[in-house]
Amino acid sequence: MDRSRKTGFADRLSAAADARKAQLERAARARSAADSPAAIERRMAREAVTAAREARIAERKAEKLAAAARQAAALAAAQAAEAAALAAALKAEQEARDREFAERMEREAILEAERQAARDARYASRKARKRKGR
Repeated sequence: MDRSRKTGFADRLSAAADARKAQLERAARARSAADSPAAIERRMAREAVTAAREARIAERKAEKLAAAARQAAALAAAQAAEAAALAAALKAEQEARDREFAERMEREAILEAERQAARDARYASRKARKRKGR
């Protein structure tokens, strides 16, 4: 409300100068308050809290990484065991197929030999009949 009375240029200049002086005084008080031992102690306490928080965060990250590494190692071991079991099963299956194939080939060879023997016997009996009939 003081503005209504002070409307001249000189009044405005002095008001601006007073405002600058008041601002400088506030800045000086704030600087001296920031440099006071209590402010320094508060700032150091804040920094200590921040450092402790960062240490806890780093520790949690390290624990998470270790847990992930353990889990990955367990998964790799499980996969390796599964792969070994699968390889053993495939090998056993292949051996069983090979044995079955060998047995089948042996049976077919025996059957073929029996057929050959039967055919030879028929031919021989036919020849014997022809010779007898002569």
